Amino acid sequence: MTQTQSTSRSEGISLPPMFPSVIEGTLSLTDRSIADFQPGRNIGAPHYLIAHYWWAYVHPRAVWFFERQWLVNLILWGNYARLRNAALAELGEDLPGTTLQVACVYGDLTSRLISRAASGGGRIDIVDVLPMQLENLRNKLPSGTPARLLAMDSADLDVPDASYDRALLFFLLHEQPSQYRERTLSEVFRVVRPGGKIVIVDYALPRWWHPLRYLWRPLLAMLEPFALDLWRHEIVHWLPAAERAGWRKQSFFGGLYQKVVIKR
Repeated sequence: MTQTQSTSRSEGISLPPMFPSVIEGTLSLTDRSIADFQPGRNIGAPHYLIAHYWWAYVHPRAVWFFERQWLVNLILWGNYARLRNAALAELGEDLPGTTLQVACVYGDLTSRLISRAASGGGRIDIVDVLPMQLENLRNKLPSGTPARLLAMDSADLDVPDASYDRALLFFLLHEQPSQYRERTLSEVFRVVRPGGKIVIVDYALPRWWHPLRYLWRPLLAMLEPFALDLWRHEIVHWLPAAERAGWRKQSFFGGLYQKVVIKR
């Protein structure tokens, strides 16, 4: 599910006029315009995002079409609420300190996450490489919520080391080619403090008896060409070598989905 899906800035590509480039900066939750991004470096949209996911995140009508809770739930075979709640429960009822969400997502996950930060006196940063996704999220959030919406590349996070107490990646990694997935995870490890928690929810290899193991595979191969990587390898395959200990995994829906929790 999104998106934000990243590459280094130097590897971005020029977009057609209908796809505006992203200006690095912060979106205010009180100003409804996106015209006042703080000046900074242009972030080119990654090639794979334009080539394979234009229909889900980049097309001007993508937000209008996909920002429907029932549709997101349908895409996940009725498991959206269960997976959302599993991620939230893992992070905790109250979230003090700082939380990072890597990539905007359709549905109400982020608003619920921010509510937990507010109740814990904490703050959340949400990073995404596409301005229309950040603007869509801002439109869903009330003014004054403890969140910053940052135009940023997930594989090149422009924040200091050890900036966050925890991080969430919700259906992002399956959308990234292997090298970007590895760089994204490396960046997340860099910005989460030692002792912090990283929660990942994404696809996984279904059990041998699961009918979607055979019915869903060709559709994923066509629409989500990198998702089958997560059928072939555990997520820890892309973790920095020094960080491959201290993780646990929980499966959902016959193994089609997984929650991986990593302790820094």
